[in-house]
Amino acid sequence: MKSDSCAPVVSEDPLSFYSRAATRLHTLWLGKTYPFVTFGSRISIHPTCDISRVTSNQVQLADDVYMAREVWLNVAAGSEERRPKIVFGKGCKIGRRSTISARNQIILDDDVLLAPSVLIMDHNHEFSNPDLPIHSQGITEGGSIRIGKNCWLGYGSVIFCGKGDLSLGQNSIVGANAVVTKSFPAFSVIAGNPAKLIKTYDLSLRQWVVADRDKT
Repeated sequence: MKSDSCAPVVSEDPLSFYSRAATRLHTLWLGKTYPFVTFGSRISIHPTCDISRVTSNQVQLADDVYMAREVWLNVAAGSEERRPKIVFGKGCKIGRRSTISARNQIILDDDVLLAPSVLIMDHNHEFSNPDLPIHSQGITEGGSIRIGKNCWLGYGSVIFCGKGDLSLGQNSIVGANAVVTKSFPAFSVIAGNPAKLIKTYDLSLRQWVVADRDKT
């Protein structure tokens, strides 16, 4: 039986240099040629990400933002408010295939972390008229979404706001495949469809405790 000390050392694929270089060049191109509200330092945006130049003037990116493969930032038409529609705070990390679609405003505060395939959407397709195709009815007025600093959104989770304001307090964790349609306070663990409060962090005990279901 071979010991671990005899195991071969596996190095990184040297061709990965080209992928990193492509990401770097693509990020530099976006920062120089797209009219973002702000475009911070040390940003990394993979070339497969879908960001429209036409709507980039409604997107605000702080320092150290990272977007993995196939992230889509969509700014929907409809709202005339003169404010950024998508805002990423410092250190936000967006997992591959995630979608953020804003009509009004979606804010991710500092150090928000998204797993792959997360959907954050502050509006919906209109479907009130059954005599028309849904794709011809436009979108609803929707609301706004704010994800507090240091939140972690698990794989396949959905944060959806049909109207009003939806907020997740800081340091909250959203379970995989959860569907969140209402606000939750800081230091919450949320899971399920529809999402419910599972745990909260007790600052006096310095530990996570099971939530009182009668209050959720």
